[in-house]
Amino acid sequence: MADRPPLPNSVDDTLNLLARGNYIGERNLATVLFLALKRGRPLFLEGEAGVGKTEIAKVLAETLGRRLVRLQCYEGLDVAAAVYEWNYPRQMVEIRVAEAAGEQDREQLSGDIFDERFLIERPLLQALRPDEHGAPVLLIDELDRTDEPFEAFLLEVLSDFQITIPELGTIAAAEPPIVIITSNRTREIHDALKRRCFYHWVDFPSAARELEILKVKAPQVPAELSRQVVAFVQSLRNEDLFKAPGIAETLDWAEALTQLDKVALDPQAVDDTLGVLLKYQDDIAKIQGSEAARILDEVKAELSHAAFA
Repeated sequence: MADRPPLPNSVDDTLNLLARGNYIGERNLATVLFLALKRGRPLFLEGEAGVGKTEIAKVLAETLGRRLVRLQCYEGLDVAAAVYEWNYPRQMVEIRVAEAAGEQDREQLSGDIFDERFLIERPLLQALRPDEHGAPVLLIDELDRTDEPFEAFLLEVLSDFQITIPELGTIAAAEPPIVIITSNRTREIHDALKRRCFYHWVDFPSAARELEILKVKAPQVPAELSRQVVAFVQSLRNEDLFKAPGIAETLDWAEALTQLDKVALDPQAVDDTLGVLLKYQDDIAKIQGSEAARILDEVKAELSHAAFA
């Protein structure tokens, strides 16, 4: 088996592991992640969209040198798209070839066409397969978008790390994958599934943490602009919006302003670029103009006061 980075041995190791992937994590997140890795349990992450839940799985795969297997959930997701399906065209060709060769043994033919050669593996089955770099990181993203019957199907996968295919039998993982499940909480996930996981609520970052993220992810953004962007976004999240901006929007906004050669926020620049930060017209209409100017004045006054405190 190829050399691979070891799993972290402590909470501090886990924080360092995340930092190596440029993920600025908080200690409570690192603690539950360390325990999930140590105990071999799936980690269920809930929180608003854009707070960095998916990024955790990507960082784990990168820093641990593992393959990332992603199952993007959606309404109507079924076993054929998530686990496996039979390659019917190839099976038909096999049947025609057998018939042409005069092979009439139906039992033998059935065994031939329901062979793994004709199996199309989808993400959940792929994640159970051995890998020379170690068990992959399985990301089940936005589970709340799926239907409840699919949740029920996941119970066997998450408790025993195995999948049963009627024609082949049970396929179990020699080494359980590292499982990260995310949900934006558009609906409640069933308790039976949650019981199989460790749980963590991923909140919007504090101002200090968000500023640190900006420094790491977008070092080209001027320091003063970064401070103002973070303070403005933090204030914006206290407004009554349909969708508050996430970390991804903060990064996009800071980078967009930098590309416009801005070194500090001004009312016109805020109004002109709100579409980078907010993604609903009602939210933009509510903030644009006098409200944006008011927030900006408060932000600058607060930062100025903090600088002289």
